Amino acid sequence: MAMVCLSDFEAYAKKYLPKIAWDFFAAGADDCCTRDENILAYKRIHFRPRMLRDVSMMDIRTKLLGTEISFPVGIAPTGFHQLAWPDGEKSTARAAKAMNTCYIASTYSTCTLEEISAAAPGGLRWFQLYIHRNRAVSQQLVQRAEALGFQGLVLTADLPYTGKRRDDVRNGFRLPPHMKLKNLEGAFEVCKMSPSIDPSVTWNDIYWLRSLTHLPIIIKGILTKEDAELAVRHGVQGIIVSNHGGRQLDGGPATIDALVEVVEAVQGSIEVYLDGGIRKGSDVLKALALGAKCVFIGRPALWGLAYKGEEGLQDVLRILQDEFRLSMALAGCASVSEIGRHLVQFSKL
Repeated sequence: MAMVCLSDFEAYAKKYLPKIAWDFFAAGADDCCTRDENILAYKRIHFRPRMLRDVSMMDIRTKLLGTEISFPVGIAPTGFHQLAWPDGEKSTARAAKAMNTCYIASTYSTCTLEEISAAAPGGLRWFQLYIHRNRAVSQQLVQRAEALGFQGLVLTADLPYTGKRRDDVRNGFRLPPHMKLKNLEGAFEVCKMSPSIDPSVTWNDIYWLRSLTHLPIIIKGILTKEDAELAVRHGVQGIIVSNHGGRQLDGGPATIDALVEVVEAVQGSIEVYLDGGIRKGSDVLKALALGAKCVFIGRPALWGLAYKGEEGLQDVLRILQDEFRLSMALAGCASVSEIGRHLVQFSKL
């Protein structure tokens, strides 16, 4: 089967992954309205393409906090990559390095930070953190990540408790016995993960994190101008506009719809990124036109792993890269710096 677009990888993963693993990756909260809206919202945004522009030479590179990547698509933090492919996060790290982009490794990885780091030395990696009730566990994770050369700390802010994902409840989802949350072994009973996450975390804990590390701090899960302003006030270096792939509060906005509000609130003072609903290169272009510096893919990365591991994930990234370059050219932009708000309009109701 020729893999032409990301939905081909989705169909493959749905067909070949065990049902319990597919259901876990695909799950949204409650009625899955927000999960589905993340994708549908892009269809309401239309391009205003410009013609007769010289697009014979294309430059699709960008920078994340000063580090250049080959194109503005990174890999979002998702857990349990061994459910998709035996080598798990090691394959993810290798694919990201091969494509010269950023991989955000999850607290809930099925490989250790050391294994991830050794799999792709020199790759651009950030570490995603959940703050646990046992603060010593979180402190140790942050300091391990920094010592291993991770270059950013991504604090997930939208999971004080785990959203209700009905299929996981029906399936009684838990990790298979041979898989472990390697970074948390011995810290607590990891099969009952969410009770260990600290629901009392507040903005003041940003100061605690800053006391532990020199790494730039990026907050993931911001959807409003009020919280974007608080993020700036608390000295973080970036925001990921995210609704956790629609897995937390159902009925929240699509991330592409929330992006405009967040970008306007920070007024260029920090970098703004986005995840959720990216399925085509033209989606990437729409997100950049509305002010995102870069986007991150979650489920599509897992579909790529399920297809052929590191090679499959590289295929997914390469397809997005080619589609993004083509969309840019057809819209009349020869470099990322030419992409702006003038390029899109929202369809009238």
